[in-house]
Amino acid sequence: MLNPAFSGTPIRQFRIKPKKGEPMRIRTIVAAFTTAAALFASASLGQADDLTDRAKAGKPIRIGFAHEIPWAYPGDKNEPLGFANALALGVLKSMGYTNIEPVVTDWGGLIPGLQAGRFDIITGGMYITGKRCANVSFAEPMGKFGDSFIVKKGNPKGIHTYQDIKKNDATMATVSGFVNVDAALKEGIAEDKIMQVPGLTEVLAAVKAGRADAGAGNDFAMKDLAKSAPDEIEVTDSAALPEWTFNWVAIAFRPEDKDFLKAYNEAQAKYLGTPEMLEAVGKFQYTKAQLPGDAKTDWICANR
Repeated sequence: MLNPAFSGTPIRQFRIKPKKGEPMRIRTIVAAFTTAAALFASASLGQADDLTDRAKAGKPIRIGFAHEIPWAYPGDKNEPLGFANALALGVLKSMGYTNIEPVVTDWGGLIPGLQAGRFDIITGGMYITGKRCANVSFAEPMGKFGDSFIVKKGNPKGIHTYQDIKKNDATMATVSGFVNVDAALKEGIAEDKIMQVPGLTEVLAAVKAGRADAGAGNDFAMKDLAKSAPDEIEVTDSAALPEWTFNWVAIAFRPEDKDFLKAYNEAQAKYLGTPEMLEAVGKFQYTKAQLPGDAKTDWICANR
């Protein structure tokens, strides 16, 4: 049976004059298999990845994100909001793709959901880390961001850094899967002093109830939590944390979707920092100050 990659094209047989004592039949078979191998390699090289094929066929590009204001979150009609979504949608539009299907999940389900094929891209504002780089392929960074803590009004335990949490034998709450877990462990905070919860709402509730002395997360999210309870909660200054805690954010893809990722990176490079892009993301607190600079994903994967 012919390999379907050949589309039914017969294998040509080249009759080559044999050397003395070499049967013609052997030379014919060798030439036939050489030609077949060349045809197979050519067909394989011409095949695009699954996401490219789906997108070009007009099928929806499924974007996965959690409810993380102002990074990415669903609107009243499940429309994708937040600056990470706004940037991704702008890049995809510039590539000619506007058929988008939002898929909302919890933060911990983003990478497993991508791997399981529940969606095609993670647009949830995910930090690039070496651990995550082993499971997904990140686009080039779209922004650089810092973290901070929420604490009770007046900051009774004087918490500004991870070392303050360690020194005070305090308890820190953060979302399961957030990089703050690894940062806290790196700074020497005991694992039993790190409360991992499903979402930001639970982080706020833990601090308000006194079950945690501090809540950790990205600076945007912590400021939004503090705004929601201004009489009870305040946010610390992200500049108090060491430089290594600052992180770059990018859109994530399945490793096998290399062609689409390459095209996305090329389109993002043209879109990033343009007036059109800054207007789209500016509605969600992203400013020029968050532009990623010259750092590249390969370096970030090796250093974060």
